[in-house]
Amino acid sequence: MRILAVSDVEDDELLERLGQRDGNRRYDLVISCGDLGMSYLDCVATLANAPLLYVRGNHDVGYKDDPRLGGTDLDGRVERIAGLRIAGLEGSLDYRRGIVGYSQGEMRHRSVGLGLRAYLTGGIDILVTHAPPRGYGDLSDYPHQGFDAFNGLLDWLHPRVMVHGHVHLDYGMIERERTHPSGTRLVNAFGWHEIEL
Repeated sequence: MRILAVSDVEDDELLERLGQRDGNRRYDLVISCGDLGMSYLDCVATLANAPLLYVRGNHDVGYKDDPRLGGTDLDGRVERIAGLRIAGLEGSLDYRRGIVGYSQGEMRHRSVGLGLRAYLTGGIDILVTHAPPRGYGDLSDYPHQGFDAFNGLLDWLHPRVMVHGHVHLDYGMIERERTHPSGTRLVNAFGWHEIEL
């Protein structure tokens, strides 16, 4: 399965590539890790001719009120696509009013709920979040710290891949991919990135 993961910045080069209808660039799924406009996501999914799964990023406050966005909101859910079980959790640390944000405790509670659903229904292959796990691809400043609870989810469920955004690769020495101690492959989808499974 070839997945197109997108997050945080709209990329005209991606739209151009998708518009060229390159036969070698077929995607089975588009995953958004948040902070992208609804019209951009709709355009990406349409040009890729693939289903869209998404979580909201910290700046995506308008998604819930606007029915124009196609695709499936993964927040707190487990979805099956082409034999893969995919789950998601939205938002970042709640660092100011007016964002999609949660405290560490709130995300711990949400993660346990999602983890139980996933565990009781056969586990997950992919975890989609906006923020990274704490200590793995995050930064030291409060708004860009990851969630401790995600480390627990990875240790418990051992998904093959966790895809996140929020921490822009141009912030500094940020790796596109790394491996979590649980064995899960961590992918920062900033901009766009292809994932083969």
